[in-house]
Amino acid sequence: AFEKDAGNVEHAIKRFGIRYPVAMDNHYTIWRAFDNEYWPADYFVDALGRIRAHHFGEGDYKQAEDIIRALLAEAGYQDLPGGYVHPNASGAEAAAPTDQRSPETYVGYARAENFAGRALMHDEAHDYHAPSALSLNDWALDGRWNVHAHDAELVSGQGSISYRFQGRDLHLVLGPAADGKPIHFRVTVDGHAPGADHGTDTDANGDGVVTTQRLYQLVRQAHGTGQRLFTITFSDPDVRVYSFTFG
Repeated sequence: AFEKDAGNVEHAIKRFGIRYPVAMDNHYTIWRAFDNEYWPADYFVDALGRIRAHHFGEGDYKQAEDIIRALLAEAGYQDLPGGYVHPNASGAEAAAPTDQRSPETYVGYARAENFAGRALMHDEAHDYHAPSALSLNDWALDGRWNVHAHDAELVSGQGSISYRFQGRDLHLVLGPAADGKPIHFRVTVDGHAPGADHGTDTDANGDGVVTTQRLYQLVRQAHGTGQRLFTITFSDPDVRVYSFTFG
């Protein structure tokens, strides 16, 4: 839902320095026109507008560059640069080192999976209690939350979300309340401050603050991609939590 807000998209375009046009497809018109079922999905179109190749999922970036170079050459372009792009990406943009990682996980009940505990209540405030242990890729709420179709909202007091994940990076899409008041949080990894494993949006103590609707990088393991227990505790209510992604 947060991606359908033009203001959020414009903010991300500026934040990441994107200079090419970005299409918003809020009603899935383009998605359905391609009969698409995957994310991410790459379609390679030649100079005559014909789809010549496609690729679904992450990876195979060199193969994608080869296809682009071949189509440009076919269209008459000469003296194309050789080699491959080596992006100097950092933070949440850095490529993941392994496919051994947890899946994208939605918190809203419309697409929620692997929720540990009793069933999620729909559109009503409810007191949740996290279990004492979580299996890999399971997540849980603790505190008083109102779970909507696309997000979960902390209703009152403190509240937390835990997730046992595998991967180098853990990201979480978060947003403040409608009034934009900043919301402070603290992250732990295996019950302790993350230290060297903190992300770009947390410090070594695990402290961070939600200021806008966007993806926050909360964990970047300094060494390895092993299983860890992540917990984020919000000190203020009204935070909106959308989805986890991993790198």
